[in-house]
Amino acid sequence: MADKPWGGRFREETLKIVERFTASIGFDQRLARQDIRGSIAHARMLAAQGILTREEADTLVDGLQRVLAEIEAGSFAFSEALEDIHMNVEKRLTDLVGAVGGKLHTARSRNDQVALDLRLFLVDEIQDLLDLLRGLCEAFLDRAGPEADLLVPGYTHLQRAQPVTFGHHWLAYFEMFLRDAQRLRDALGRTRQSPLGAGALAGSPYPVDRERVARDLGLDGVCRNSLDAVSDRDFALEFLFCASVIMTHLSRLSEELVLWSSQEFGFVTLSDGFCTGSSIMPQKKNPDVPELLRGKAGRTYGNLIALLTTLKALPLAYNKDMQEDKEPVFDSLDTVKGSVAIAIEMVRGLTVRPHRARQALKAGYLTATDLADYLVNKGLPFREAHEVVGRLVALCDERGCGLEDLGLDTLRSFSDRFGADVAGVLDPGASVARRKALGGPAPDNVRREAALGRQRLDAVWPRRG
Repeated sequence: MADKPWGGRFREETLKIVERFTASIGFDQRLARQDIRGSIAHARMLAAQGILTREEADTLVDGLQRVLAEIEAGSFAFSEALEDIHMNVEKRLTDLVGAVGGKLHTARSRNDQVALDLRLFLVDEIQDLLDLLRGLCEAFLDRAGPEADLLVPGYTHLQRAQPVTFGHHWLAYFEMFLRDAQRLRDALGRTRQSPLGAGALAGSPYPVDRERVARDLGLDGVCRNSLDAVSDRDFALEFLFCASVIMTHLSRLSEELVLWSSQEFGFVTLSDGFCTGSSIMPQKKNPDVPELLRGKAGRTYGNLIALLTTLKALPLAYNKDMQEDKEPVFDSLDTVKGSVAIAIEMVRGLTVRPHRARQALKAGYLTATDLADYLVNKGLPFREAHEVVGRLVALCDERGCGLEDLGLDTLRSFSDRFGADVAGVLDPGASVARRKALGGPAPDNVRREAALGRQRLDAVWPRRG
């Protein structure tokens, strides 16, 4: 058992089937860069505290940098028998620098080491994801201003409700993804805490300087309870939740693009590069990318539930179950980053079809609310106005016509509050233009919000370094 860092206690070899079952190196090798960063900071702290000599620390740092170079060059031989990234790195380090390599693990455990590695990994990757989310927000802003005057039906219950504009619609998604970024940024602050120095569960008897390590690693502080530091993964849960909400918003966007690009709606045309054809029907143009984005939301939800389930009944402190934390994080991270990246290009490349949207505005009585508001402005209580317009809509249903087709005499037979000025109320463009309150779809509002949106991005986005 000499090849095992914990082998002194054991007299029998680990079964190969157990090695395969318990090994994590197949996936946690993704943490190599963070593992070595943490080890370098740890070695330097040990020297600063007099736990190691300066020469020993320099030797360890040099060796760790050589190990990292081998990993990045693809020449490093990962071993399943060594279980995880930590032991793989330590074994190769010892091969390179000799027995002093065994001193690196002084005053730490794999328990606090792996917690640190995953935190550092998420800090790096969340920054990349935030950059992608900014790109997606900018893609919506790029469309919103130029399309602030292009009318499109707004829907509730998937029924035509009131007129809005394409620009206003894009700004709704801007707000969603901006909140997603804010949530991630908030989670980032709780992730940027160092567990190193918590040991296996009970801290360290050595005079370690945990704050120094945190500063060297660019973290904001330290986990303040050793049991909590090694045994919780709520920072990973937060990331998985944030990823799930991002994918929910991408799924909603995708669903609308699937609907809007259908022949039944025809409000947008997706770029050919984001669609595929049929092997049997030559006329088909299938919206595969938004459909697949919609589908990928499910796997991020599954990853969140998987880790919640793993953690829900674990006693303090570390348990081997917690090895199951990494694959859900890695999978959701890859899924959401790839999804946001392709969504940016899909949004930039789609073409709106305002003439089809205007045709849709002619059916569904989208200015019925405006007609009720007209009567309110003439002194009728809103509930009575609502009743009057509801009966007018029923009449239009019987006649197969629109509200704008009813003559003034007919309108006045339902309420004497109608006057000759009612004609301008029923125009969809005028309806949108009247909605100037903050958050409304009036074109000037949309252009102003699109310009303000860029300032909001600059104000809230975290900067690197």
